[in-house]
Amino acid sequence: MRLRDYPGSEVTREQELDPGANYDRFRASYYSDGLKIYALLTIPRGGPPAEGWPVIVFNHGYIPPDEYRTTERYVAYVDNLARNGYIVFRPDYRGHDQSEGLASGAYGSPDYVVDVLNAVAAMRRFPEADANRIGMWGHSMGGYIALRSMVIDSEIRAGVIWAGVVGSYPDLIYRWRRTPTPGPEGTPFPGRGWRAGLSEVYGLPEENPAFWDSISANAFLQDLSGPVQLHHGMADTSVPHAFSEMLAEQIEQAGGQVELYLYPGADHNLSQPFSLAMQRTIDFFDEHLKG
Repeated sequence: MRLRDYPGSEVTREQELDPGANYDRFRASYYSDGLKIYALLTIPRGGPPAEGWPVIVFNHGYIPPDEYRTTERYVAYVDNLARNGYIVFRPDYRGHDQSEGLASGAYGSPDYVVDVLNAVAAMRRFPEADANRIGMWGHSMGGYIALRSMVIDSEIRAGVIWAGVVGSYPDLIYRWRRTPTPGPEGTPFPGRGWRAGLSEVYGLPEENPAFWDSISANAFLQDLSGPVQLHHGMADTSVPHAFSEMLAEQIEQAGGQVELYLYPGADHNLSQPFSLAMQRTIDFFDEHLKG
């Protein structure tokens, strides 16, 4: 993926939405792999700083693509970040809502990561944005995307991951048993899940560890582009909190900078400690994108 180009494109404001408290909201679009990808875009009101506004590319978690809508869910998350002086750019991965292409899933295909890296490139071209102050936020599957993006693109300044699917691929296979979601026709593994598809082609992790390491972001943490902050609820029944704990140890061992916050009794969305987790998130971005 490092050998590929992610040129992004100009960002088009397709529709003006109801504004936030101190920011404007738009349904926007850009291009990725020749596909028109839609996104939610927020821009702080008032004149931008001389160098432009700092940016947070916002990677949402798994939502069934046919149920996903640009303006729904994560409303409070985006609002908190936007109100604190950030452009927020939340891509609708391909196949979601009005975005073109097939929703191929994150774990058996690089497509969603490609869309996000092109979103980063699009923000670097965006007139009101500071191309040198781009960070990334991700929840659940979006955390997986954020971590991968940060070992591919060396200029993403900082990342915050909530309840992230951030285990290595062997951990995803053996420590995260989920009901397989068959891929649609035209995707890498139609009619079956990515675990079965990849294992049939490349063998199980114990049979071919070099392959499974080669697709695990955890094997490339020495190249992490910036500091990472991790949040995880200890009552999360969707993604094991051990994934965040292991990643924190791995980043430290690789010489990177990491903060880990665990929340006893908290669920996958960090509903109970939301305000605390969000304030820690904003403080972290303020330090590494504004400081």
